Amino acid sequence: MKLSNFVSATLVSLSLLSSASYANIGSPTDAPSRPKNIVIMVGDGMGPSYTAAYRYYQDNPSTQEVEQTVFDRLLVGSASTYPAAVSGYVTDSAAAATALATGVKSYNGAISVDVDKRTIPTLMELAKKRGMSTGVAVTAQINHATPAAFLSHNESRRHYDALAQSYLDTDADVLLGGGQKYFPETLLAKFADKGYQYLSDFSQLAAVEQPKVIGLFAQVQLPWAIDEPDAQRLSTMTQKALTLLSQNEQGFVLLVEGSLIDWAGHNNDIATAMAEMHEFANAIEVVEQYIRQNNDTLLVVTADHDTGGLSIGANGDYRWDGQLLKAVQASPDAIATSAIAVDDWQSHVAQQLGFTPTEDEAQQLSNARMQGQKVLDGAIKTLIDSRTNTGWTSSGHTGVDVQVFASGPAASLFHGHQDNTDIANKLISLLPKKAPTASNNSAPSKSAAPAKVETEALLP
Repeated sequence: MKLSNFVSATLVSLSLLSSASYANIGSPTDAPSRPKNIVIMVGDGMGPSYTAAYRYYQDNPSTQEVEQTVFDRLLVGSASTYPAAVSGYVTDSAAAATALATGVKSYNGAISVDVDKRTIPTLMELAKKRGMSTGVAVTAQINHATPAAFLSHNESRRHYDALAQSYLDTDADVLLGGGQKYFPETLLAKFADKGYQYLSDFSQLAAVEQPKVIGLFAQVQLPWAIDEPDAQRLSTMTQKALTLLSQNEQGFVLLVEGSLIDWAGHNNDIATAMAEMHEFANAIEVVEQYIRQNNDTLLVVTADHDTGGLSIGANGDYRWDGQLLKAVQASPDAIATSAIAVDDWQSHVAQQLGFTPTEDEAQQLSNARMQGQKVLDGAIKTLIDSRTNTGWTSSGHTGVDVQVFASGPAASLFHGHQDNTDIANKLISLLPKKAPTASNNSAPSKSAAPAKVETEALLP
């Protein structure tokens, strides 16, 4: 055993002993020191400024205090996110997810392979070997970087078709999100042959009572939360995944990703980002409630990286107006699309924004509208940034540390600062040491063969 692995294992054991001792001293519950179930939740792109902005976005201005959010309540530590040295200090989602899923750093673009492109066992593969159920619920396509790194292997995150094919070998019990584009009828027929129920409409999810299920509810990513605020898709998928996976007495590992926080960050779209944060926070609270009723479940929440370099306040002005964002009725993209199509676009935009632009602002929007939907979309985001005094430093990722949140058995393992690989190694250490003597679970996933890189470039 490598010295670093020995030290890590020793620290984990000591911390578990400490947790167990603490639990036995005046604890009102008989929570175990080692969890039966593990839920890891990833806010894609959710740097520390996002959780702070969400606090002020949710604040009740009629009270003197700034109310806590679920992120304040569960915060326990932080994590560094840098990839393998060959990729520098700023990670992409694939390398970060590989670190979180395997405990090994790799190059940007890697899907649970090391720098030499050799496959690395993932948390979910190891869980399957031990007879546990596994599942993912995400708002991007299910073969996007984060879920793919937990379920499969590939030298490139952009081999979307190969990754979709490889999911046949994972034997995952629950697959929920978007991605119809990558799962043709011929592939879905193979899933059906393996006992999967396929869902293409979100309304079908409520009737599902048994795993295995693959639900693909959009061609690629799910709709922006701000455009369909009552849908609560991530919370609903999370609740259903918990219900289905908990049928296995051996336990389960579930990944939940608020994928589109990152996509809004790439767009420098603060209104859409806060709506995505709200949906993710609601999903966390679903798991919190599950833990209250099932004290053998560990929840760990983190981010893979920060996106956009969001600043709360900008331009030397000591001000940020998150309350204005709550009045915005739709994403800037949706507002721009509808404004192009109507004659009385000024009043329509004002109604959707929740405020009336000044004469100068209206002229800027008019000029942008004449140049098309994309330019108008950008002008609306710039206007919202100006009104709220929101700043951005990048349309890509940054290298800042991210936060770690935890609740449930062994949550104390995640206190303090750690590397993202430490999170994976701690979670892996908490899996059962042996597989059950009789298990109906299939073998872990096989590696996906490299495929031709698609021309479509999705967000990192």
